[in-house]
Amino acid sequence: MKIVELILDEDQMFSGVQAISIVEYPAIESDFVALKKEQEIKLAEVKGEKRVLMGPALIPNKTIYRRNGEEEYYIYFSRDTVRKASELFLSEGNQNNSTLEHSYELNGLSVVESWIVESDQDKSKAYGFDVPLGTWMVSMKVYNDDVWSEFVKEGKVKGFSIEGYFADKVNMATQQKQEAEAMELLDWLMSQMEE
Repeated sequence: MKIVELILDEDQMFSGVQAISIVEYPAIESDFVALKKEQEIKLAEVKGEKRVLMGPALIPNKTIYRRNGEEEYYIYFSRDTVRKASELFLSEGNQNNSTLEHSYELNGLSVVESWIVESDQDKSKAYGFDVPLGTWMVSMKVYNDDVWSEFVKEGKVKGFSIEGYFADKVNMATQQKQEAEAMELLDWLMSQMEE
């Protein structure tokens, strides 16, 4: 089965992560945790809730199954792309953009912390995560009472899933090759016209 690396296309107006969705089945196969004041918990307790969800947004080199009609394939993001995507997400001011299951825009959720796991002593370990170096971790504050009580506390959402625009490295390489060939042909035609 084909494995495709997704990259940021810095020439495009829309590139990178535009929103983070809370979903029941995250494609990266890693759930978030809901935090209370003193420890991590899987399902939050009413007393002492922080209403913060913490988990990975992107895991580098993790293959993610995709299906487009009859075509089945895997995608993945390199460590470099994960880092650039996390930086672009914040620099573009997207920390308040969130959705439910990629279908419904949500208000009252905000990414309040974002970091890249850079060592084996990363704080993600203290919350029970065993993720590779280069993982993009986020903490999302849930101000929306309905989302907290009806989806988080009921266990209807379990993790994060990114929404964004990325280029296919294979297609980008093909496009760049075609552009280079076109330039060579143009140069050759120009030289023929000069003669």
